[in-house]
Parts: sequence; C-alpha cells; structure tokens
Amino acid sequence: MRGVKETRREDKTLKRRSEKINNKKYNIMEVKELKQAFKEAYGKAAEMVYFAPGRVNLIGEHTDYNGGHVFPCALSFGTYMLLAKNDRRTMRFKSLNMPEIIELPFNMLTTPLPNNSWVNYPLGCIAQYIKRGFVPKEGYDMLVWGNVPAGAGLSSSAALEVVTACAYNDIFGAGYDKTELAKIGQLSEHEFALVNCGIMDQFASAQGKKDHAIYLNCDTLDFELVPVKLEGIKVVISNTHSPHKLDSGAYNDRVAQCKVALEQLRTVRPNLKNLAELSEAEFNEIKGAITDQVALIRAEHVVGECQRTIDAVAALKKGDIEEFGRLMIASHISLRDNYQVTGLHLDTLAEEAWMIDGVIGSRMTGGGFGGCTVSLVRDEAIPEFIEKVGDAYLEKTGIKADFYIAEISDGVHKVE
Repeated sequence: MRGVKETRREDKTLKRRSEKINNKKYNIMEVKELKQAFKEAYGKAAEMVYFAPGRVNLIGEHTDYNGGHVFPCALSFGTYMLLAKNDRRTMRFKSLNMPEIIELPFNMLTTPLPNNSWVNYPLGCIAQYIKRGFVPKEGYDMLVWGNVPAGAGLSSSAALEVVTACAYNDIFGAGYDKTELAKIGQLSEHEFALVNCGIMDQFASAQGKKDHAIYLNCDTLDFELVPVKLEGIKVVISNTHSPHKLDSGAYNDRVAQCKVALEQLRTVRPNLKNLAELSEAEFNEIKGAITDQVALIRAEHVVGECQRTIDAVAALKKGDIEEFGRLMIASHISLRDNYQVTGLHLDTLAEEAWMIDGVIGSRMTGGGFGGCTVSLVRDEAIPEFIEKVGDAYLEKTGIKADFYIAEISDGVHKVE
C-alpha cells in the first residue's frame, strides 16, 4: 500500500529479547526489558508506558450486542504500549511479535490497512480521535507487547484497542472517561477490524477493578462492580488452543440472525428495541412471529441467557455459588445447542469438567468458535481437574490444553 513503510529489523539482540519476554509471565522487572526493546527498535527511550487487561466473562454470552447484561472481569494479563514522540510527522507501529515497523503519515491515519493487519486495531482508535476533531500535531513511535494468549478469546484485540484509546486520550488531551474509551475501542473494531462486536470486551478492559466483576447493562451502560469473593474456590481458564477468530464471519452471522429475529418480533411488538427487553414468558408468547428457524433458536438463547445472567449475579451476591455454577452449565448448553458457537474443543473441555467432583460450573467464554472455557473449581480439586480434563482433551482432540488460574485485576491505566 503506497505511503506505508515497513522496516524489517534482523537485529538478533531484539529478537532474543522479544522471545525472552514472550516466554515469561509479566512482572515489574519486565518494564525494563520492554523499555530496552523499545530503545533497540527506535534508537531512543520510551516516554510513556500503558497497560490494558484482557477479560474473562463469567456469564452472559452474546447478550451484549442484543442489549442485555454481561458479567466479565479484567485479568492480570493484557497488552502494554510504550510510546515516544518522533520528529517525522508519522505514526510508527511495532509489535514484539512482528519483525517490521509500520510507518504511516498523518494523511493515512483514517483508512484501514489491507490484509487484516494487526495495526488496524490501534489505528482504528487513532482514527476515532481524528474524526472527533483531534488533529495530530506530533508523530509518535509505538511498541506493543501482550501476554494474553493468542486466539484464546480473552480479548487481546480489545486490550490493544483500549490501551491505544487511553494513551491517545492523554496525548490529545481529550479528557474522556473510561466508558468513552471503551466506545472508541468498539468503534475501532467495527470500522477497522470489521467485527460487529458488542461493548463488553472493551468495557471490561477499561472499567475493570481488582477482585470485582462488572455487572453491565449493555443497553444503558449502567454498571455495578460486584465483589468476587470465592472462599476456597478459584476461577480457572482452560485454553483449547483451537484459535478463536471473530473475523471469520461466523460471529457477524450471529449478529445478523439476531437482527432477523428482532425485525420479525417487531411485527407484533413494534416498539421492541432489542431482544434483551423480553422476559422468557413474554418471548414465549410472541416467538411464533419468528418464521426463520435459525433466528428463532438464536433468540431463544439470547432471552434465556439474559435471565441466567441476572439470576447468576443475584446468586453470587447471596453467596449461593452452587446456583451460580448451575447457571454457568446451563449457559454452555444453550450456547452449544441454540447459538451453536461451541464445537468439539470447547464442548470437550466443559463436559469433561462437569464430571470432576469439586467443579462447581464450567462454560465456554467469549465469542466461541474456539478459545477458552471458564470454570469455578474448589482448591483441592484443581490438580485433578487439570490432569483429567487435560488428558481427556488431548485424547479426543490431539491438542494439549493450557490452564490458567485467573487473577482479577484493574482496568486500563498508565504504568509510568
């Protein structure tokens, strides 16, 4: 693409440093390593460091773009962005996972790059600021690195969007709050990654709080930070290593199918704004208006999932963790049978988990089509869970799963 400069750096020192960072869990010492990598990439020191987390959704899947409730929490791993001014009147983008530096002049900051370039995620956020009247006056060099497992459905893309939105909020002096940063990230995903996602992922990355989950109404964006107090229980994430790809079209298909259901329901309920407005009883009264059978089962999932999420949060507040787990399992079954976004890999991890004593609940999390499950597991059962679920998954799929004990963390922030 004309105007785009790619600088391939074969510097073996930089490559070794990238490998070292990617093979370690993030800790405070790695800020120094990231700064050194920035200096090796650009020949100068980084001036700012930002972090935005990935997320796991405890319950409430595919409800966000239907105006329903979700219940995600931010994780301790995510995406880091280092920046420094340059004198080139360009924006330069570098990922430690890629060999090249992508350089764009100011007049190319509002157009997506071809071939699904990773740069479209941060670029789309910069474009949103420009569309709002914030004109770049100085160029910046950027370096990003993330430790969200690639393709795991834990919102690595949202973390990259939100960390960019936060950094440029400071650079442009826009003064936006974290909810607005989430909206900027969502618009980037819609317009530059071409995924018609809801607001949940970006909102969780922006508004997360340590040891809390976010009970979010995706229609109004009203939210409550709910303490996650699990005595003797851990949140365990199981990675299928079957890549989760929302840009494959299947996600956008589900969005379109829900719109079909909504339009057909409006023939009998003209003022219906979104599927989440309907209780299960109300939906059952009018669902005959949906003549498209695929759209019908998609809507059945959405309406049921909205109620499950409301009930699950109420159960957690009462300390009824067993009920929360039961609703997690019901969520997965609906995602499997009605929304059809699970498949062999996610179903195997969830169904094998259900057979382990000490597993309170387990379900797929995220958009589906690969990615991860999230499970509530009693401390004493975790070794058995990892061994038995891992062995069964390897036998059925030929793939080795990875398991992470989730640490619930804060949302986007400036590190230094």
